[in-house]
Amino acid sequence: MKIGLVCPYSIAKGGGVQEVVKALQTEYTKLGHEAVIITPQLKEPYEGHDRRIVFLGSAADFKSPLATTTQISASVLTDEIDSMLEYEQFDILHFHEPWVPVLSRQILSRSNGVNVATFHAKLPETLASRALAKVITPYTKPLLRHIDGFTAVSNAAAEYVRSLTDAEIEIIPNGIHIAHFRRPANLQQPSRGPKTILYIGRLEKRKGVKYLLQAFQLLQAQLPDVRLLIGGDGVDREKLEELSQTLKLKNVEFLGYIDDETKRKLLHTSDLFCSPAIYGESFGIVLLESMASGLVTVAGNNPGYESVMTGLGQLSLVDPRDSKEFAYRLRLLIEDAGIRDLWEKWAKKHVRQFDYPKVAAMYLEFYERTIAKSNTQKEA
Repeated sequence: MKIGLVCPYSIAKGGGVQEVVKALQTEYTKLGHEAVIITPQLKEPYEGHDRRIVFLGSAADFKSPLATTTQISASVLTDEIDSMLEYEQFDILHFHEPWVPVLSRQILSRSNGVNVATFHAKLPETLASRALAKVITPYTKPLLRHIDGFTAVSNAAAEYVRSLTDAEIEIIPNGIHIAHFRRPANLQQPSRGPKTILYIGRLEKRKGVKYLLQAFQLLQAQLPDVRLLIGGDGVDREKLEELSQTLKLKNVEFLGYIDDETKRKLLHTSDLFCSPAIYGESFGIVLLESMASGLVTVAGNNPGYESVMTGLGQLSLVDPRDSKEFAYRLRLLIEDAGIRDLWEKWAKKHVRQFDYPKVAAMYLEFYERTIAKSNTQKEA
């Protein structure tokens, strides 16, 4: 099968959608398929030319509803698209986040083949996001008639597109490379000294780090030696550092940007991972990474995280705004050996379904069904 993976964001920039697209290309290639990434033209040099990539149009900076900045396609010539489609002859085109301007819209309007789409993001429940939805809906709705099959990474991510179409939307989760995060067999478990809580992510309002600091103040009154490591950077870093001082917290360290190697080391040597996001999450890749690392986790009870933390994992979910309950849950999952053991056994089994080979297989099966359905409709 020849598969075109349309990524509206610059493949040279970091981001969840870009990582999914690259991982799917890798898995499809392993299975003998030909997979081509289609992405906006770069504004800077890119080192990933060992991949099969088609660059189209030009890129422009874009600030998303989640207050993050990336690069998207600003314009693409129709002749350029027609030439690409004629040359490549894809069996299927897979559009990721098709509502993001303008690459997907222009390719969808020119494609005569089978098109499928995946919706990744959940718009936050804010006034700005509701206003944005009113703006993008007239842009997005006409695209849907060109799409033969719909998927979303979770029910939270499917929420917006379900408001626009009655078509069936299949849930296919995001994934990770489990082996990449697995704790090395020869690595010693965290010592019996002071316990360490770890946060890794952007430092912005929706991530709820403010509430983690407030709960940590209560926890530290009970466990004076407990440590909190905060990895990542963002627009709220200075405010959060000031809040830490105002709360007179001890043993809190802001680590700044964390590379992949450091992230895995921290996941393998901490006692508890905490991601207290309050909104704007459609999934929970950071939760999968901590599970695969064998690290017990506490998470905000937003819809995206709820889609990952099912079964016994619901024990991890807490309302970050309830400082007393939040602090209690942190202490329970950092100190109760019996509950930690049960959680670790659950997570080790639960996370297997999100390994990228399994996720890729789900997409391939979806492609085959969609192509067969499209062929049947054409024959009729």
